[in-house]
Amino acid sequence: MVADALEHPIAVVIGAGGMGLAVARRLGQDHRIILADIDETRLAEAVADLGATGLDAQAMRCDITDQASVEALASALGGIGGWTALAHVAGLSPSMGDARRIFEVNLAGAARVCGGLLPAARPGAAAVFISSVAGHSAVAGDRRRSLLAQPLAPDWQQAMAEAFGEAASPALAYQLSKLGMIMLCQREALAYARRGARIVSLSPGLIDTPMGQREAANLPQRAELAARIPLGRQGTMAEIADVVAFLVSPGAGYITGTDLLVDGGVKAAMMD
Repeated sequence: MVADALEHPIAVVIGAGGMGLAVARRLGQDHRIILADIDETRLAEAVADLGATGLDAQAMRCDITDQASVEALASALGGIGGWTALAHVAGLSPSMGDARRIFEVNLAGAARVCGGLLPAARPGAAAVFISSVAGHSAVAGDRRRSLLAQPLAPDWQQAMAEAFGEAASPALAYQLSKLGMIMLCQREALAYARRGARIVSLSPGLIDTPMGQREAANLPQRAELAARIPLGRQGTMAEIADVVAFLVSPGAGYITGTDLLVDGGVKAAMMD
């Protein structure tokens, strides 16, 4: 089994939602896919969908808010020879939870995956963590940045609540959690390099996804922002998946510890 894995690169995709499935389809062209998600029903449906198109995909349940669950996934990956590509796509949008839950899933969850799966990385492996253009608009002073840099510290959520108080709305938590993810990938680049691996974050702008459609119904200003995109349209999940495929490829072999903004130019437009 291990010898077979070494001959066939393995891509781990965390998150079986719309974007995760699109990334899995794209990476499945060159990799065996391990798809991980907390929702076993969604996971089974996604793996069946991938298999129906001829892709080699396997489901592994993982709760990224549970350290033991992430460690179990890492152990299973080690047992099949380790991973070559990692795409962390799991996350909550502002309408999907309160501030505490968003911080726990989006940032602490990403940190668990980042550190927990590193021992199973094969030399030459590359990890891509999906952040957001929202992380580029987050405002955080030194104290708050210091807290964002330690999402797995004891009593972290309590410290965050004290630092942000009533201002920690779901929307703000989303922005800050995505900023924290960008910081995470910068901070962990050295640890990944020591293992012969790379790590980057990717910040999509407005992308036509099921999650994005839900947010559009709750945030009228999203339409105003869409109207300011220089390229004149939202991005597609396939376009983000193509960028992920590039970032884990040998062609991106000198890219690590940085964030790639894929937003159709909207951040540049907002600077005017």
